[in-house]
Amino acid sequence: MANLPWYKNPEMIVALSALVIGLVTAFTSIYSAYVDREYARASVWPRLEIFRSYNVNAFSYGVHNNGTGPALIKYAKVFDGKNYLKTWKELESFQGVRQSHLSNRTLSPQKSITPVSYKGKDADKLAEADKLINIELCYCSIYDECWLIDRNNRPEEVEACVINEEQQFLQ
Repeated sequence: MANLPWYKNPEMIVALSALVIGLVTAFTSIYSAYVDREYARASVWPRLEIFRSYNVNAFSYGVHNNGTGPALIKYAKVFDGKNYLKTWKELESFQGVRQSHLSNRTLSPQKSITPVSYKGKDADKLAEADKLINIELCYCSIYDECWLIDRNNRPEEVEACVINEEQQFLQ
């Protein structure tokens, strides 16, 4: 039998074919796992929106989760133009307002919370005070992907939700 070059040897052709098939299978498996992971993240992606509602006799702030997964609200900041607030009652206009908790909550998909609600004839005072108020929320998905949002409703991805304790809104 003549000496064949190594690449013409039938055993080598079978071995190289098995190697190529193994590499293609490994690449396909890795890519499939990547797509599955991205799909899992997308299926639980939160998307918070801060909104204000005002008419002659009513005023409120709300936060709505338009995403497909729960939003874990890590912190809130409320700034009145001069100071970071700890509670809504620090604003004189907000003394008689129904208030609820905003920080450290879990907001389910397609659900809303109303941290401030007022019905009465003084809604104009709240609307006037609202011009100076800036609200900022930091929230995460269940995969610890985090975003920062303010009243412009343009989420900015952040590494983690970290806040200076002096700026944290406690309510």
